[in-house]
Amino acid sequence: MKIYGWGKFPTVAAELFAPIDETALQEFIAEEQNRSIICRGAGRSYGDSSLAETIVSSRFLDSFAEFNSADAIVDCGAGVILGDILKLAIPKGLFLPVLPGTKTVSVGGAIAADIHGKNHHIDGCFSNFVISFNLLLASGEVIQCSQVKNTELFRATCGGMGLTGVILSARIQLEKVSSVTINQRSLVASDLDSCLDILDAHNESKYSVAWVDCLASKRSLGRSIVYLGEHGDDDNLQVRIRRSLSVPISTPSFLLNKYTMKAFNSSYFAIKGKNVDSRPVAYDSYFSPLDIIRNWNRLYGAKGFLQYQFVVPTEAGKAGLREVLTEVNSAGKGSFLAVLKRFGCANENLLSFPIEGYTLALDFKYEQNLMPLLSKLDKIVLANNGRIYLAKDARMDSATFKASYPKWEAFCELKRKIDPESRFRSLQSNRLGITAETTQ
Repeated sequence: MKIYGWGKFPTVAAELFAPIDETALQEFIAEEQNRSIICRGAGRSYGDSSLAETIVSSRFLDSFAEFNSADAIVDCGAGVILGDILKLAIPKGLFLPVLPGTKTVSVGGAIAADIHGKNHHIDGCFSNFVISFNLLLASGEVIQCSQVKNTELFRATCGGMGLTGVILSARIQLEKVSSVTINQRSLVASDLDSCLDILDAHNESKYSVAWVDCLASKRSLGRSIVYLGEHGDDDNLQVRIRRSLSVPISTPSFLLNKYTMKAFNSSYFAIKGKNVDSRPVAYDSYFSPLDIIRNWNRLYGAKGFLQYQFVVPTEAGKAGLREVLTEVNSAGKGSFLAVLKRFGCANENLLSFPIEGYTLALDFKYEQNLMPLLSKLDKIVLANNGRIYLAKDARMDSATFKASYPKWEAFCELKRKIDPESRFRSLQSNRLGITAETTQ
């Protein structure tokens, strides 16, 4: 069958297996010794990190073993969706400490990508709140990993994109909140420098994110709306159920062009810029506004899209971001969704994405002439000592990966020990040179 990531690029012909429980999954791994496989959760990684000729789904690993509201701990299968945790947690005055831009990510995927949210500068990555997880190795052995037990494997698996084994279940530390209402403050930045100054000045805010008009030019380059957020104190502990819309079919890609995107961005900035305010908003409106639109990836057309997310260190931030935005603007390939955030310190995980600095995510519809632009952006990112997010990547080359992830050799060395035949591999890992050398 044809399978793709959230970006719908690339597409692979694959066999998909969905074992009904942990035992069935273990039996599959033991019996299929000659298969090279990758595990797939909710399918929300954008590129090819969960694509291979043989894919094992974790969707039936969706049970809760424990929900301890007193200690704010949840123990659940890797296939559990973050939104389902919130349904249990919110009425108890609990919340996920790290929440990405969508609630439809699986727990296993959140660990494998070591996801971050709008509060990385305060709380770090998802792995900071993973107490432990059970990992199925290529040998068939199941081991428990944590910050203090099998630490080396914990640090390789968090951010390791499923290449160390199959995450079966995890214990996660939740945080206590008095309300899930977010007190949102919006501020207008007239250009990139102003945007970064606002983010820096409000680095103590629990949550912060900026929407960037990536098609603004000259003195308005990088103009933005910055959204700051804090949990409210109105005792609102209700799970919010929103009626969702759906994009039924892939829209014609010609509708997305520099003119329609420029018009949208200009209108958005004009409208939001006039409504600068401080007001309470629902948590899902702040964290995952696009979840209300099912299949929103179809808006980019049948060929799909690529998200290009990178980070540059603080000291190189302004120059690097300005170069990227200038190139994007000159190419006329701007994005409706250009999101800028501030990162805090890097962690010890071998392939985790965040480093202290600024991260920008840009969506581009897929077209052949996009690739030269992205190659230019790669060079800018590397020149500014930055890196590209593996969970969003669909085309980075091996040289770029190895130049920007300094712990890649340590990761590969550990992988050779626990998976000498590279049974766990993906299109991405082959492309990046993590597993290609040992292709059977």
